[in-house]
Amino acid sequence: MELPQDGIPDGITSSSEAIGGEDLMRRMMFERFNQGMSGLFEDWAGRASDPVSRMASHRENTGTEDDAPPTYDSLNMTQQHSNKVIEAATIRSQDEKAMQSMLRKVQLKRRVYNSDIEPEHDSLVDCDCIIHQYMVRKFDRLGVQEMWSKAVAYPGEKVYHNCYQSPLLSNNPYGHVVSPYDSSGYGEPALRSNDYTLSLQQTVQLNLSLNEQAQAAVDAKEPLSSIWEIGNSNSLARGSSSSSGQPDDGNQSTSAARDSEGHRRFQLRGLKKTFSIKSLDERTSARARGLRDAIMAEEYGRWPDAGSQQAVRAYQESIGMTQEVAKLRSKCPTQYLHLLRAGYFEPIPAEWANLDSHPLMFRIDAPGGWRGITPAWRGFKNTAEERLYWVLNHRDGKNKIGVKPDSISAMKMARSRIASAVEPPTAYYSDDDTCKLHHIFTYSKQPIPTIKILNVQGHRTGSTVILLDVSKSMDTPPIRPSYDQYLITSHFRYAQPKTKDTSRAIVRRFIDAMTNHDNNPDGYPLFTFSTEADFVGLINRRNFQSTWSRIRFGGGTRVMAALQKAKDLHFQQYPESATYHPIYGWQAGPRTPMLRLLLVLDGEASDMHEFELELLSLPWIQVTIFLVGVDGSLHHHCHANELQRISETHSNISFVDAQGNIPERFVTHELLKRHLGCNFSMRDFEELEQLPPSYVE
Repeated sequence: MELPQDGIPDGITSSSEAIGGEDLMRRMMFERFNQGMSGLFEDWAGRASDPVSRMASHRENTGTEDDAPPTYDSLNMTQQHSNKVIEAATIRSQDEKAMQSMLRKVQLKRRVYNSDIEPEHDSLVDCDCIIHQYMVRKFDRLGVQEMWSKAVAYPGEKVYHNCYQSPLLSNNPYGHVVSPYDSSGYGEPALRSNDYTLSLQQTVQLNLSLNEQAQAAVDAKEPLSSIWEIGNSNSLARGSSSSSGQPDDGNQSTSAARDSEGHRRFQLRGLKKTFSIKSLDERTSARARGLRDAIMAEEYGRWPDAGSQQAVRAYQESIGMTQEVAKLRSKCPTQYLHLLRAGYFEPIPAEWANLDSHPLMFRIDAPGGWRGITPAWRGFKNTAEERLYWVLNHRDGKNKIGVKPDSISAMKMARSRIASAVEPPTAYYSDDDTCKLHHIFTYSKQPIPTIKILNVQGHRTGSTVILLDVSKSMDTPPIRPSYDQYLITSHFRYAQPKTKDTSRAIVRRFIDAMTNHDNNPDGYPLFTFSTEADFVGLINRRNFQSTWSRIRFGGGTRVMAALQKAKDLHFQQYPESATYHPIYGWQAGPRTPMLRLLLVLDGEASDMHEFELELLSLPWIQVTIFLVGVDGSLHHHCHANELQRISETHSNISFVDAQGNIPERFVTHELLKRHLGCNFSMRDFEELEQLPPSYVE
């Protein structure tokens, strides 16, 4: 946009009578903000050539301990910005994780394995059963839910919840969806697959319908004219003379009537002024000025200095949504302000990677009334997934990823993926494969890998880092869910090695080949992650056994903390190539070398969507994701399909998955192709596999 030279938006009077204490503060704020934000939204096409400003001073020389990044606790954070969304998120995050954990505990206790099904209470009488305890906690959180809903709801939207079982007691639009439970008899309600399928179908249709209605309603409420061009004109301040500006002298009665009408209008204007009655034009102008002031105040609060503005600009350019954001700000300011308050246009704060709960980890539950941020929020699992899909559908000149597949479509695509698996090439079979060491001699069919060579041009050669999932599921016997239509009824053991054993073998083969390729006997940094992340150290051929023996498995699956540690280590090695921001962390510069990641995991991390969203803004990171799964698991293939969609939207994200009993050489070859960015032959791969004659464990 183009701001006035005095830094005050058009329509804000500068008369001494109108400038009170608050207006004077607002004027001073806009004047300061204009100096830093001048041109931020003016000419986006020319912004790519702007030099990267320094956001924090740090030592230029490498190889010293002083190059380590400062801890977040040591930063002097003053004047922390806040708004109604941030305030509601702060309150909600206090018990969000506990509520999600309690729901999962109740589901497992009642053998409910579908995460979207809430157990129903088996008695109308208050008792101390685990379901009733959960219901009491839900009632206790109604205040938090109402605060969150009001903070993120768009104008005119109604908020609701599902704490009342009867639709007559609430305005919940999902109240008439069929229950998956059979309540015809006595005792504990039982889940029925037919009812659950019907419930899913009705919910999917309702999500689609409500999303379309909500988006149309929000679009209709956007200002018809630009709020950035509105002036000070007031229709009521204009005279009420004729079009010529002269009275009609030919008819004195007409003139007298006009004088009388003018007198009445003058009295009416005085009456309206007395009772603060404004015309439609005045109300529209006032709303537009209020919306404009709110946007500028929010922008100033979030990005008060040149360093923050540069970080935001670089983030939007890296993702490729610069023009879309500018268009949204100009044409849809109501939605722009809404997303601005939720932080959609800026990097993810670095400290969130280590928090138990934050605004990108909030559960979205349309039947329960727990809302997302965008108008079309229904159908997403959490706020990170919602933001990820919004970004993927608002990138400049990119193919849109479209609507997220609903649960029914996702299951159908997973079944198709299972059916398309083929026998692995026999040339890769090996007697020392983990499955054969466990006396399983039949390999599982594998999904056909999509050939994609990662883009490594334009970046200096950097580091290779391994991120390894060490959650509890990696060390448990493989189990596969059993389905009746879409309802999970049970789980059963499947004859394949534990995921940690298969991962160990493939990581070792990968390190051997990379050592030969890089001529790097020192090894590669290894980070493990579960509930927390740890830096294990350099892992190589000679210390592989001793290093692996120190790894302990257990806990959940959170990958963002490991990514944050890997980034910190990378910038300790190359501090001269980047700058440091107190909120957004390290910001790469044009000289930052490429960081190549191998991510090994066995399922969907709780912050996987946040991880994928973060990668979209980091063109200097190349990641190859290796997903290990149970043979024929629909859950595994649903997640694999999603990762495949994400990898197709980003040139620096590649994906390989394997299931069941795996030919490890086949998987290693596919990983190396993507990690090294070259489609080398089987003969080249065999040369990389060879150990030197002097190698001894």
